[in-house]
Amino acid sequence: MTVKGSTTFHTMCPMNCHPTLCGMTAEVAAGKLVRTKGDVDNPDSQGFLCVRGRAAEEIIGNDKRLLYPLVRASRESQEWRRVSWDDVLDRIANAMKNAGGNRVGIWPGHGNGSNDYAVGVKSQLIGRFAKMFGTQSWNPTMICWGLGGFGLGLTGALETSTKEDMGENADLIVMWAANISSQPNTARYIKAAKRRGAKVITIDVRETETAAQSDDVYLIKPASDPALALAMMHVIIGEGLHDNRFIADHTIGFEALAKHVKQFPPSWAAPITGLTEAQILQLARTYAKTKPAMMVIGGSSLHKGPNSWLAARAVSCLPALTGNLGVSGGGIGPRHGSSGYGRRLGDITGTKMPPADDHIPNQMPEIVEALRAGKIGVLLLPGSNMLSSYPDAENLAAALDNVDLVISTDLFMSETARRAADIILPSTAWLEELGCKATNTHLYLMEKALDPPGETKSLVDVLKALADRLGLEKFYPWATHEACINAVIDHPFTGQATVAKLRDSDGRAALQTSHVAYPTHAYHTPSGKIEFYSARAEQAGLPPLPEPADDIVRDFPLTLCQGRTITHFHSFYDQGQALPSLAAKNPGPELWMSLADVDARKLSHGDVVQVFNSRGIFEATVCVSYSMTAGTVWMRDGWAGLNKVTSGSSVLPSEALTFFPFTVGQSNYGAQVEVAPVDPVDPVDPVDPV
Repeated sequence: MTVKGSTTFHTMCPMNCHPTLCGMTAEVAAGKLVRTKGDVDNPDSQGFLCVRGRAAEEIIGNDKRLLYPLVRASRESQEWRRVSWDDVLDRIANAMKNAGGNRVGIWPGHGNGSNDYAVGVKSQLIGRFAKMFGTQSWNPTMICWGLGGFGLGLTGALETSTKEDMGENADLIVMWAANISSQPNTARYIKAAKRRGAKVITIDVRETETAAQSDDVYLIKPASDPALALAMMHVIIGEGLHDNRFIADHTIGFEALAKHVKQFPPSWAAPITGLTEAQILQLARTYAKTKPAMMVIGGSSLHKGPNSWLAARAVSCLPALTGNLGVSGGGIGPRHGSSGYGRRLGDITGTKMPPADDHIPNQMPEIVEALRAGKIGVLLLPGSNMLSSYPDAENLAAALDNVDLVISTDLFMSETARRAADIILPSTAWLEELGCKATNTHLYLMEKALDPPGETKSLVDVLKALADRLGLEKFYPWATHEACINAVIDHPFTGQATVAKLRDSDGRAALQTSHVAYPTHAYHTPSGKIEFYSARAEQAGLPPLPEPADDIVRDFPLTLCQGRTITHFHSFYDQGQALPSLAAKNPGPELWMSLADVDARKLSHGDVVQVFNSRGIFEATVCVSYSMTAGTVWMRDGWAGLNKVTSGSSVLPSEALTFFPFTVGQSNYGAQVEVAPVDPVDPVDPVDPV
């Protein structure tokens, strides 16, 4: 029941569970938020709002919210002092001038997308600002789905079909390391497909929430995904289950692939994956014989560790082999960061401007090395919790010590702000500024519903103020932010949408796209066809055909995997601890372990343990989980400390970093660890644990 005199705004959830973003209504009375709830009129989510979305209203009026610019005298102290915006902006601008453009770095985070994800007005403005001042700017895609996109892109299968097409037309859905906790709105469409009689298969290293919705579950060992896909190809080609017509018309390199996969029979893959030969045969035959079949591929966790891009590369060959691309109900389904057929928006970055001198590429190890070497004097971190996101976090922390001035922009304190920032700038939340978000089928207006609290400012206003101080007269030529948004969204792909038109159409517009990816069979490769054999990869020194992952170096006995749960979103909102309902469900880091691994170490559920390897150590609480297999442990991502033990080594050569318009320079993130009880008398030495 609405409050008398209140106004209801149609908006979107500030979480970025793309591509299945959810609609939300915000009821406001007398300038205060009354409540939020799922928007039943939203064509994507139809009233659905998960626990994360329902918790979002706790951002507003939160006593932990950052409300004023803060500075401190030393990074060793947590004594922050309030300062004026003019003083702090003058300090930042002067430091940038003194450093020079090429010694200024900007690494934005996921937080900037809370009210413009998949439209990217703010990310484009960051790019524009960086080019005009000549700063180093790195894209956060590399920390998330970029490496998986690289593998898919080599094959040519970057476009995804929609959740609606999956729900209505797929007869088989394979959830390959894809969990509905990452995109919970997809679950309704999986259930719709099952009601039609479709079969659902999950492949993962643990029994996820998706496994509970599946007919068959294949639990495999970490980093064995490419091996499983290669063995499936061996079966499909060897038994003549491939689609000869599709292969002849739309692919290149089949003969080389067919010869290549002969060396990868199920008997080879069984000990690598932990599956039996019979299971691999059953999976391959089911996938090849059930059409149309849609595959949903994991967005981030699948591509960490030895799997890297190799998993997506191998898995994405399967839909092409079976003729499942470009057909209703087939191909690759919604994944984080993906887009559908024909996606285009306006470009306001000023792409003709040259990159910074001494350009530091979008390659995590090179960024950290540049920080460590003192090549960056000023580092801006808008919406970014770098220390909770980057691997080998202690190495990064040491590198940040060599940066003269670090500026964090956020809603709440974060691990990075506490440990590394000199200045904190308080940001507006999603209901406090105008924006637009997009799913793979619709564009949505996000109206400003509330006045910003305290002295919070939007990132756009911060960039404009810095641009004025730096003499960047052409940075923001638009009279209003509405006009700036229009410059991005007024495009044929959106039906020439504008903010005004969206207001006249209940805040939404259908995108001019196809529910089916690649309806014209024009694929994202130099040849325009699916490339089983990639000459481009070969030229960069990478294998031209799909290959298994490297063997895991078991210098420590347990393989640490990470992913997402339904009750958190990365390290948003100070690891979720700033929002009471999420904090209650996430009291601290939990390490999921199999009963066998717990018993072998004489541990019990609820014990506080040290998780360690030669890179670092952190504490967690044991969670005995029957969804885990022996030798594998798991933790939700985003916790401070987790990335102290993950590998920061590079994955791709520099020659491959510019193959695609998105960034792919992710580090390895692999971690072999040991677990031991916390002993305050004789603590573990992570360098020499024996």
